[in-house]
Amino acid sequence: MFEPRASLPSWTMAVALALLVSGPCPGSTRPLRDPHDDDGFDLENYDLNTVTDLETLGANGYEDNYDYEDLDQEIEVGTVAASIHHPDSQTTVERHQEKVVTIKEPLPLTLDFKGSGLFGPQTKLGMPTCLLCVCISGSVYCDDIGLEQIPPMPKETTHFYGRFNKIRHVKNTDFMSLGKLQSIDLTGNQISEMDEDVFRSLKHLQHLLLADNNLQILPELPATMKRIDLRNNRLISRGLRSETFKDMSQLQFLYLSNNNLDYIPTPLPLSLRVLHLQGNNIQSLHEDTFCDSHDRSFIRRKLEDIRLDGNPLNIYLFPRAYVCLPRLPVGESMIL
Repeated sequence: MFEPRASLPSWTMAVALALLVSGPCPGSTRPLRDPHDDDGFDLENYDLNTVTDLETLGANGYEDNYDYEDLDQEIEVGTVAASIHHPDSQTTVERHQEKVVTIKEPLPLTLDFKGSGLFGPQTKLGMPTCLLCVCISGSVYCDDIGLEQIPPMPKETTHFYGRFNKIRHVKNTDFMSLGKLQSIDLTGNQISEMDEDVFRSLKHLQHLLLADNNLQILPELPATMKRIDLRNNRLISRGLRSETFKDMSQLQFLYLSNNNLDYIPTPLPLSLRVLHLQGNNIQSLHEDTFCDSHDRSFIRRKLEDIRLDGNPLNIYLFPRAYVCLPRLPVGESMIL
């Protein structure tokens, strides 16, 4: 009996229809999860930070995921950590500082002074003159610092100021080797004694100020003097050398007020412009005190300021003493 056979395409179609009707093959696909089943996915304990954030990944996907807030904290902690002092590093710093101190120690310096040191020669007070005093461009200022003697000075000194101290005695060694000295101001000390040759070596001395001291005797002065101030001392006429001012051809200012002089020290140089003698014990004048009795045409043109007030002297009793002067001296007309 003839039995008809199904063709191959028909068989194939039958198998495909069977698969579609029966559904997907078990094991070939993941089984569908029950939407009411929460056992496999715990939302309460789920950590969102575990989810990979693709935006934080690098371009190649292999870079680390940094938390930049933590990075700032790391930098801040690093700054604090830098200030921690370790024993070893502190020892190193101390050793370094010791080396620096050793380097900064002053080296011994020697200048061309009368003595050694950058600040001039040493004084008996334990420090150099130019630390005890002020030294500026050839001038040494030692005013009102309690000096009891003249300090040693650099040999380049041209002007010395030692005012308002406690100096009593000026020795002939005080200005030794100071050949450039031009001015000495010792106003307001307690000087009562000066060696006779104390100024003899000062060939350039021009200004000597010794006001407000206790001098009775004036030592020998160089002929280079231009200004002499001896006000308010105890000078007596016997304490002045004979013709002490005669050879001072540059002398312009002579202040001798408030002393114990009995007469005007003559002869006076023609260069003199100011002569102050008030407050002494001068009682008389002579024709040759200011003028020349042998030359009636002689005129002393430069001497314009003469003070004789405060003396027991009647200036009007000596008219011939002023005939050569451009101006009459200031004085009193009391009748003895």
